Amino acid sequence: MKKIIYSLLLCLLLSPAASAKNDTKNDISRNLRIFNSVYKELISNYVDTIDAQKSLATAINSMLGEIDPYTEYYPADMQDELLSLSTGNYAGVGSYLQKRKQGIVFSQPRWDSPSRNAGIRHGDIILAVDDLTVTDETAIDEVSKRLRGQAGTKVNVKVHRPYVTDSILNFEITRRQIEVDPLPYYGMLRDGIGYVGLTTFNANSADALKDAIIDMRSKGDLKALILDLRGNGGGLLESAVSIVGNFVPKGTEVVTTRYKEPGNYKTYKTTRKPIDTELPIAVLTDGGTASASEIVAGALQDLDRAVIVGNRSYGKGLVQNTRPLPYDGLLKVTVARYYIPSGRLIQAIDYSHRDSLGNVTRIPDSLTNVYYTAAGRPVRDGGGITPDVTVKQKETNRLLFNIVRDFWAYDFATKYAAEHSGESFSPDSFEVNDSIFNRFKAFIDPEKFQYDHYCETGIKYLREAAETEGYMTDEVRERFDELEQLLKHDLNHDLDHNRKDIIDLLDYELCDRFFSESDIVRRTLRHDDDVDEAVAILISPERYKMLLTPAKVSDNK
Repeated sequence: MKKIIYSLLLCLLLSPAASAKNDTKNDISRNLRIFNSVYKELISNYVDTIDAQKSLATAINSMLGEIDPYTEYYPADMQDELLSLSTGNYAGVGSYLQKRKQGIVFSQPRWDSPSRNAGIRHGDIILAVDDLTVTDETAIDEVSKRLRGQAGTKVNVKVHRPYVTDSILNFEITRRQIEVDPLPYYGMLRDGIGYVGLTTFNANSADALKDAIIDMRSKGDLKALILDLRGNGGGLLESAVSIVGNFVPKGTEVVTTRYKEPGNYKTYKTTRKPIDTELPIAVLTDGGTASASEIVAGALQDLDRAVIVGNRSYGKGLVQNTRPLPYDGLLKVTVARYYIPSGRLIQAIDYSHRDSLGNVTRIPDSLTNVYYTAAGRPVRDGGGITPDVTVKQKETNRLLFNIVRDFWAYDFATKYAAEHSGESFSPDSFEVNDSIFNRFKAFIDPEKFQYDHYCETGIKYLREAAETEGYMTDEVRERFDELEQLLKHDLNHDLDHNRKDIIDLLDYELCDRFFSESDIVRRTLRHDDDVDEAVAILISPERYKMLLTPAKVSDNK
């Protein structure tokens, strides 16, 4: 049924006759009337019962999925998430949910949230929310909707808590307004360098950043600043412009949005008095830095106002607006592309061009174009923001990937927290010692823990190649057997070999059970390669200046 409705929409609304370039209003009206008639006929006469509302929602979402991942339809009862992203607050219990094999769980009750204060803990499996019995068939959106509500109202939740004896627990949670803090931690690091970590761009982000800088200045000699945008998926464009406005003269052009019609564009300039236009700044980026955070990083790079450190950003150069729909619905639709001060578009994927299977790919570096910063440094479009200084990422492997994917570290931390529920730990002295690491090793069930054994797989392929090409003599077979024994995987050995990285995973998960987000960020900064590199740049005025100076300004830029 979904395919029927989806095909109708595609044929009628995405056909050449319906394109904005060639259609008249009458053509569009005719196609919509045809769709309406066909849809009514299906609802009235199709041999099986059709859920009209669900089918139409599926058709709309499928059609939008053919455009880009950012154009989305929100019916009246599904707009809380969109509202919370734009305003920075919502009313609810303050916890992330996750679908697991065990059911729907409270995956991360936030620090000082109604859920955590009521007694909810990581990994609690939801059995009921008020009169809703939660089963394997229950949609996570339905549970989320039940948990949200007006501030001051109560919701009753029944959970099963793993790793404890009296595992069925009931909680009454009083909902309240949940403010999404865009700046969970800031503070002075060393050598007069301040750190600010922004996690989102909502209506509060620019003022939060300004207040943090003023506070750090009042407590010491602020000589330079690290602005951490890693993992920041963006938010409000206006917030990004305001944040840049803290560091550049009032009236500086930050970004231009260009719309569908030729000549239809809007230029955004800073409107606030800056805090400091000379303070050295290093901006941290990674693959999770996207959208509005890329506007900030890209604009500061184009204006030669900051050194970008870390790894290439995501590459989202599209702008969305919301449009009202009948019956209180909303359409979040891509309406424009944005261009940062050098004139470049950093969008990494062209969704209008797909292969025969409907897939899209990133624009290859060979097809990107060179632009120039205000000082004449070359920068490229398409593919995100490339750092001025790239920090090599830590390599991972299938063992570490599976520890995360299959929740081994998460579940061990949940078990450990349950066994130490009455204890308190200090964020400054807590560490994952040998005892905790060995307990984690014992927690892993070798029969259930699956990961790729590259050495054994490689030997298998070599055996097959030797057989195929006629080299498999008795002597070669004997050598293969010897090599196979030498390289036979041992889980205990593999865990020990990856001890440092596993301890980092355990440290984060355990700290997430015991400490606030601010404490967790402060702890991680002690062993952060990107931060260390940024500090090394900022404490060296000569290096900082060199990175912002073009090696040679082209005569015909």
